[in-house]
Amino acid sequence: MAHQQPSQPNSPRIAPGSGLFSRRLMWPAGAFLLGTLLVYNSIDTPADPKPQQSRPGAAAAARPGAAARSIPALPQSVPKRLMIPEIAVDAPFTPLSIGASGQLNAPPGENKNLVGWFQGGATPGERGASIVAGHVDTKTGPAVFMQLSSLKKGSKIDITRADGIVATFKVDAVETFSKAQFPNDRVYADTPDAQLRVITCGGAYNRAAKDYESNVVVFAHLAATARK
Repeated sequence: MAHQQPSQPNSPRIAPGSGLFSRRLMWPAGAFLLGTLLVYNSIDTPADPKPQQSRPGAAAAARPGAAARSIPALPQSVPKRLMIPEIAVDAPFTPLSIGASGQLNAPPGENKNLVGWFQGGATPGERGASIVAGHVDTKTGPAVFMQLSSLKKGSKIDITRADGIVATFKVDAVETFSKAQFPNDRVYADTPDAQLRVITCGGAYNRAAKDYESNVVVFAHLAATARK
């Protein structure tokens, strides 16, 4: 989400299609796979999200009391590392962009310990909803977000930024949504404070489609900042 100071944040939008976030927010079928099942044939399927411009304040925060609980947002700075001690995550970031097809590219499938952030929107800690995604497993085994769905309300997510600030987010909710009815507006709506969305795949695995049927979304807000 590296974008210009939140005057015109972009947010991914989803169009019908196939793949990990197929039909709504879906990355390749092998991009984020929940649990012990592995995907062997669909890792190169493109993602489906499409960008949409939104103006600050155009949509309400996705969680009640967001503005009251969040601290002031930070200036733009790209993320460098994600740490979630509760599930033993310590991973570098790679930027994600919209491909030539108009779909959001997924993180490289060959690196199991890598997370992506949508560079067309807010950087983590900036005002707006920053989007982070990563694999749950790959062809070779479990990956960075294998245990993402086990996070609870109050869990902490630390993101180290290029400016040396560690932005700590507190989880508000962890929810699983059917890909057929993915709530685009709720996940991608512009927000009046600094929020975070962490997305992976979940639900039942459809062997015929080589795809999971749902997405796990972690909703979090900026709770603290510290200089590294």
